[in-house]
Amino acid sequence: MPTEREEGATPGEKNSAKSHDPIRLVVSLGIITQTYHFAPKMTINSQSAVAHLPVMRLGRSYDSLEKLEVRDHRTGSVRAVVSTVNAGIVRKDLGRLPAARAALNRYTCQQLIDISGRAGELFLKGNLPLGDRGHTQSAAEYVETLSGTSGLPQVMVRRNMDKVAYALTHMSTILNGLSRGLDLSILDRGYGEQFGTKLSFFPTSQALGLVMPSNSPAVNSLWLPSIALKTPVLIKPGKEEPWTPYRLIQAFIAAGAPVEAFGFYPTDHEGAAEILRSCGRALVFGDKTTTAQYANDPRIQIHGPGWSKILIGTDCIENWREYLDVMVASISDNGGRSCINASAIVVPKYGAEIAEALAQRLGPVQPSGPEDPEARLSGFANPKMADSIDAQLEEGLKTPGAQDVTARYRSGPRKVLLDGGVYLRPTIVSCDSFSHPLANREFLFPYASVVETTQEKMLSEIGYSLAVTAITRDPGFIDQLSAFPHIERLNIGPVSTMKISWDQPHEGNMFEFLWQRRSIERAWAA
Repeated sequence: MPTEREEGATPGEKNSAKSHDPIRLVVSLGIITQTYHFAPKMTINSQSAVAHLPVMRLGRSYDSLEKLEVRDHRTGSVRAVVSTVNAGIVRKDLGRLPAARAALNRYTCQQLIDISGRAGELFLKGNLPLGDRGHTQSAAEYVETLSGTSGLPQVMVRRNMDKVAYALTHMSTILNGLSRGLDLSILDRGYGEQFGTKLSFFPTSQALGLVMPSNSPAVNSLWLPSIALKTPVLIKPGKEEPWTPYRLIQAFIAAGAPVEAFGFYPTDHEGAAEILRSCGRALVFGDKTTTAQYANDPRIQIHGPGWSKILIGTDCIENWREYLDVMVASISDNGGRSCINASAIVVPKYGAEIAEALAQRLGPVQPSGPEDPEARLSGFANPKMADSIDAQLEEGLKTPGAQDVTARYRSGPRKVLLDGGVYLRPTIVSCDSFSHPLANREFLFPYASVVETTQEKMLSEIGYSLAVTAITRDPGFIDQLSAFPHIERLNIGPVSTMKISWDQPHEGNMFEFLWQRRSIERAWAA
């Protein structure tokens, strides 16, 4: 990969680049071998003990003088240093986007689907480059490192890794679902006929901008179809989680994708805003304070709090004990970190009994070491976030009408320390109505409220929900749920809110986001 010095970094740029000679590095997984060019030039004996992740500027590696350290959330040890850039450099690189798109356009969609499949195998099993100081990273090292910096137990990292690999290796199925069965060669040609009608599509942007979170690596699955859809990506990684996007980029390149199609831009808030505003299409992840400013911008998909819920209908409530496993899994799987974790259980009656039963199951759950295969809680890479969540809950409980039912099953405080890590233990709060400040909240750990309201009032009170599991057989209620516009993902019956089908939309349809249909007539045959 060429270095930034070869391009000619201007003296006035805040983030100066260092000049390196390229070296060759071979990555293999038996099924494929790919040659890379990385910097700096060194022998294995002289490599730094800590990996350096450079900025990837759409085909050029950039070693900045300004770097951030990625640290283990328990020990504080430095696991990597990451070059960072400012908004000026991001802005400058936008001029390269036509060339980045042209690099992908040299491939057919089917070729890029095949590349995605090979990338999935490499991501899951391969030994891939890690930065520009001669390091490589095995799959096991990726799991251990990501667990160390993010707080996710290794067993959860592996589950997330499997989800990402599945999305890559099943890209044809995913795009078939998102495009409603479109013959993707129409995108290669620009026009065609299918379903008895003329079809033509055009790209909505030069690239897809991504401001990624640090809470769960599986969210990276959302942007993966963009490569098969011939759209370059500009990624601002999460501060504690550069590992997954960087490894995915290396897997794509190893599988045969053009390096020019990938931008890896660790940057500040101004740089992130530049990525969101200037790519034409973008995804942003964050809480309401982060995402509110983009709420009315159709170019930007917002992935904020999910406020996902389980609703039990009047016809099924007498059998609520049969659904406890689904409720527990929906609340606590993946350490409660996902936007599709249930954060409210809404029932017409037996609210106190259901809250008590959930508290008995979840209250005793304690943190364990990162290598524990039965681990159920995630540590906080930023302990101040745990402090803030704990304080918000205690403040909310001061408002009459709510009770922390798990308190008597915890035998101790909600916030606990283990081997230097900070954890929050599961919390179930019984609320007397949706007007209570804790009734419709979402936190980054296993938390849920239990609220009683009549079935007739449920849809008018629950508000927006990313995922809803409605446990009912009532045809009338199912019709109302199906017509309700504020539910993104609807499960009918005892299905976990955590169930994902990547060939169905998730807070928007990536195919329709990146490609738009136009009318077409041709007087002459091509």
